[in-house]
Amino acid sequence: MRTHSQTISSNTAQEEGTVQRLLATKSGDIISILPQDTVSKAVGILKEKRIGALVVTDEAGALKGILSERDIVRKLAETPGQTLPQTVEENMTSKVVTCSPSDSLVDVLKRMIDGRFRHMPVVENDRLCGMVTIGDVVQFRLSELEHEALQLKQMIVG
Repeated sequence: MRTHSQTISSNTAQEEGTVQRLLATKSGDIISILPQDTVSKAVGILKEKRIGALVVTDEAGALKGILSERDIVRKLAETPGQTLPQTVEENMTSKVVTCSPSDSLVDVLKRMIDGRFRHMPVVENDRLCGMVTIGDVVQFRLSELEHEALQLKQMIVG
């Protein structure tokens, strides 16, 4: 019987956390809304799905914007009693910061913190392929750190 020695590199080797690896752990559902839909419809979807933002796409699925709870609250303060019948397009953020599947999670987290937003659509070759949240990134990264700590513990114990 042949055995192999453990090394620090063999016990701690792990590919870098990427958006693609995170998306593989999530359902493939992308919850979106059309620009001409009402804020009222958007609020209903947010409540039903228990999420904090919707990607706004055209009929072909191309990304046009993002509508977050923050966008809605801001508009409610500006136009009390008049917001729900307005269109998503009137209220969405149209200059959307996106990431790609190959982006590192550490970089994505930094961009979210610096930009003060919690949702980031994932785009590859001009095609929307997912959405990551700051909670997704933090949870995934914590799991990675737990795995690294376990590997180090196993290496120390033998």
